[in-house]
Amino acid sequence: MKIPMSRFQIHDDLTAPEGSLAVLRGALSAGGQLPNFLGVLAGSPAALRAYARFRSELRHGKLSQPTYERIALAVAEHYHSEPGVALHSRAARAAGLAIDEVALARQFDSRDESQAALLRYLHALLVDGRPAMHLHEEAREAGWDDEQILEAIAEVTLESFTAMINVAGDVPVDGSTEASRALEAA
Repeated sequence: MKIPMSRFQIHDDLTAPEGSLAVLRGALSAGGQLPNFLGVLAGSPAALRAYARFRSELRHGKLSQPTYERIALAVAEHYHSEPGVALHSRAARAAGLAIDEVALARQFDSRDESQAALLRYLHALLVDGRPAMHLHEEAREAGWDDEQILEAIAEVTLESFTAMINVAGDVPVDGSTEASRALEAA
């Protein structure tokens, strides 16, 4: 059995640099378990703090949790980020998305035409760098205002950063490091 290993050290509150401890402790108190991604990002206190601030601000925006999860799933799939797909599949289900909607979101699609219009726009942005004007107009006609579209773009940026760290670091899916530690101890 191959044991998943990250190219970057996966820190916890005992090994992380001092500048990362406050964010890590906050994440631990909120979630109970530290995601591998945050453990890796803790290796750079500045990057960890920037990520945490960016994520925190977006949580106070106008987009719904199911919309955020659709975007996160699509971006994670785009970058082939296994940890991102696993995490956001669970989070999307918890946010009320059906299994078929999770699968569609991974392809920048949805049965909800409003969501699909936004995802098509974001897909063009991510793939082409500049979405065609008709995609912007379709998103607007589907009910998305400027504030929501800008937040959606910000979410693409944040999830792209997350996926890039996961892929560049070969970060294992959450829970796999605990399984490998158990194997090593046996």
